[in-house]
Amino acid sequence: MVQPFRNGTTRFGVFELDPRSGELRKAGSRVRLQIQPLKVLTALLDEPGAVVTREELKRRIWPEESFGDFDHAVNVAVAKLRAALADSADTPRFIETLPRRGYRFIYPVNLPPEAPLDLTVTAPVSPPATAKMTRLLRVAVVAATVVIVAAGTLAWWFFSHKAHALTDKDTVVLADPTNTTGDPVFDGTLRQGLAVQLEQSPFLSLISDERIQQTLQLMGQPADARLTPDIARQLCQRTGSAAVLDGSIAKLGSQYVLGLKAVSCGSGDVLAEEQATADSKELVLKTLANASSKLRWKLGESLGTVKKFNAPVEQVTTPSLEALQAYSLGRTTMIDKEDYLAAAQLFRRAIELDPNFAMAYASLGIASFHLSEKRSLEYYRMAYDLRDRVSERERFYIEAHYHESVTGDWEKAREVYELWAQTYPRDDVAHLNLSMIYLHLGEYDKAPVQAGESLRLLPGDCISYGAVVSTLVDANRLEEARATAREVQEKKLDCAHLNYALYDLAFLRGDTTEMNRQADLAAGRFGVGLLPLQARTAASYGQMKRARELFHGAITSAGRSKRQELVALVEVQEAESEALFGNAGAARKLAAAGLTLSRGSDVQGVAALVLSLTGDTGRAQSLVDDLAARFPRNTVVQFNYLPVARAQLALNRKDPSKAVQALQVAVPYELGDMEHYNAGYPVYFRGLAYLAAHQNGEATAEFQKILDHPAVLMNDPITALARLGLARSDAAKGNTGKAKSDYAAFFSLWKSADPDTPIYQQAKAEFAALQ
Repeated sequence: MVQPFRNGTTRFGVFELDPRSGELRKAGSRVRLQIQPLKVLTALLDEPGAVVTREELKRRIWPEESFGDFDHAVNVAVAKLRAALADSADTPRFIETLPRRGYRFIYPVNLPPEAPLDLTVTAPVSPPATAKMTRLLRVAVVAATVVIVAAGTLAWWFFSHKAHALTDKDTVVLADPTNTTGDPVFDGTLRQGLAVQLEQSPFLSLISDERIQQTLQLMGQPADARLTPDIARQLCQRTGSAAVLDGSIAKLGSQYVLGLKAVSCGSGDVLAEEQATADSKELVLKTLANASSKLRWKLGESLGTVKKFNAPVEQVTTPSLEALQAYSLGRTTMIDKEDYLAAAQLFRRAIELDPNFAMAYASLGIASFHLSEKRSLEYYRMAYDLRDRVSERERFYIEAHYHESVTGDWEKAREVYELWAQTYPRDDVAHLNLSMIYLHLGEYDKAPVQAGESLRLLPGDCISYGAVVSTLVDANRLEEARATAREVQEKKLDCAHLNYALYDLAFLRGDTTEMNRQADLAAGRFGVGLLPLQARTAASYGQMKRARELFHGAITSAGRSKRQELVALVEVQEAESEALFGNAGAARKLAAAGLTLSRGSDVQGVAALVLSLTGDTGRAQSLVDDLAARFPRNTVVQFNYLPVARAQLALNRKDPSKAVQALQVAVPYELGDMEHYNAGYPVYFRGLAYLAAHQNGEATAEFQKILDHPAVLMNDPITALARLGLARSDAAKGNTGKAKSDYAAFFSLWKSADPDTPIYQQAKAEFAALQ
């Protein structure tokens, strides 16, 4: 049994428990917790990893009490504890339930250190001696004490100076290890294995491959140049890093000799080095893991975090060098070249070689999304099921993507990303993805902070710049967004994520030239470039003929690149525009085409609204019921697609009050940037419901809410239709002058609209009736 709480707090993740004061803290801030849940936590932390039975909890927490429903008391205490830890009974991170037995604390625990060793020597009790002998003994004791203290001091000086070769503010460049074995399987593989091992460390911060590529280009080197010690040192100096981590592998008979070395890029001095021997090829990864752990400690990382964040690479990643090689090539192909089809083939190869390769499944989930959402989600599930075989950082990665994509639970994904960012504050990926989650949830004040932190950690990164621009735009901080855009142009950065962000910014400014420039730069990227965005822009101006050309161009391009999921998404997006504008026949046909290719949540969610708008009530209701059953935790489904489709179905039944009621659940996220899928739709359809109920003042407020958030809704067709909704609500109130002004604003926006568009013809007739 672990000795309970010796002289201090017990830490796990970002939490720490001080039983003496009865306080649980999260990242330094106190967490309010009642006495019974606190006692449950204390009992579990007494024996981390061991089962604590429910009977034992009763004896420890309620020993003197006698009441009928003890089980209920335990359940309540554990539930409150889980709530304080943001834990889940279904997918536990801290407290695992063992049915009919008890509970177990499963997260790694940092127990308080034992009291430091006393280096002084106490004279033993002895029989009385002569004064001379007593003096001799005293001299001997003092001399021994001096020697021991001096030795301890020298050891402290040596280790403390040795351990501070780097600080937690330094960054390092990981070079390509030198392979003299003649076996090509070690080319690239050792660097990937070493990266996996070192990225577990909250102390070390490796310069990312993206920043390495950017710096290589500034050096006049190809983006895929081999990072020799000389090139790596130049990279180190240009990026303001502290050291280069270099490695080597050589063959000596049947053995493999591995060497690791950290070299100061300023002085060229060796800061730390480690050498180890593997008795066989199969033991190379294990030996590499052990050597890198020792190197981390020598570079200044605390022994506690080295032990805690030190899952062996051959166990948590893969024991297969060939699988690791395929995985490494796949990550490079997907991230650096944005070639998802080729990357998917490499990830599949890695999985063939090692069917338990969790990170290969997770990466294949990303690479497969636009090919088939169904298969993509299967890969994410496989990765999630294997998450006990990964490092702590990779576990964060897998769990976050699982909740983003499989359950669709963005609140849960937010929890994982926030804990990831707290545990690894120097990990740019956690901050970057957290900024996007905040956008989806409509937390526009938090999103730019996280995007900015990602860019600070990864200066010059194109994707991070795109996130900064996007988050500033959504937060309506347009001047800052423009300043960032100018900075991007000066750096001559270019990537798909940035193209999207700069297109949106140009749209808000009405800068058609810049919109077209970004579309040209993005042509072909992700299979469709910016064609769907351009199509929605044309639709928002009522130019449906042009929109159809662009939508069909995107469909053809996505089909040519075998991205069937993307084809389906574009088809239902086009169907939605047609349905909103009154072209029911075309809308139903496009929705049916999309549904034949995919039953993904986005395709089916948009299709449900399309069929509701076009009066196909039976099929729409069937899709709604299926969505509700299959995606019970999906944020977009539960708070956008379902309430909007149900509201329209209620309007079809002439029941506007039921429509308003259906939309009430959407309020918390109704203005979140739902990845450009139906952002603001609950607001728009609530306006339609109020208009149908002759609650014209309430309708006006809803339509105006849309117009007050142009940076969120961007070029969605409902932005234009909200202007028409204002005109109709003012006309219904008898405010003819205001209604005429609103109609005029709508017609000005649609000055180049196709005249045969049904909703445009209706607006013309309504305006004429006011004259």
